[in-house]
Amino acid sequence: MKVRHVQRHGEEKIELQMTPMIDIVFLMLIFFIMTFKIASPEGDFSIKMPRHAPSEGLPDDSQLPPITVRMRADSEGRLKSIWMGQRGLGNSFDALRSEVRALIGDDRGPGSFADTAEVELDCDYQLKYEYVMRAITAISGYIDPDTGRVITVIEKIKFAPPRGE
Repeated sequence: MKVRHVQRHGEEKIELQMTPMIDIVFLMLIFFIMTFKIASPEGDFSIKMPRHAPSEGLPDDSQLPPITVRMRADSEGRLKSIWMGQRGLGNSFDALRSEVRALIGDDRGPGSFADTAEVELDCDYQLKYEYVMRAITAISGYIDPDTGRVITVIEKIKFAPPRGE
């Protein structure tokens, strides 16, 4: 392999070998493509915030009424109790998850109850943010202990208009 070539007038000409450089670039490209791992986005919730003024008109008959989850707080902002409809669940997010899973069932896919179900979170004004996020996590899905995959339960979550202080 000759890198330098002496010309007639005593000047040196440097030749670059492009073939090994292109080989290295392609090897690096293949390495990065094969080791690239796509991560699912965290915190990707379908949440609808309440509007300033309620809309007029009748609701669509094809839509089911939202499942109401009421979260009450004590004077310091800690979670006091969770209510789903008229049923008290104490302050356990595991009970909330179990209740939602029992209501929705295992039917998934387009046209299923899980696809059209919607949860409305009705929280006290002074409730701390961490309890709201734990409720959203309990409602939206769970990790299957056998496979380690995330199982989505309900994707549509909205908030009720805030209660006064």
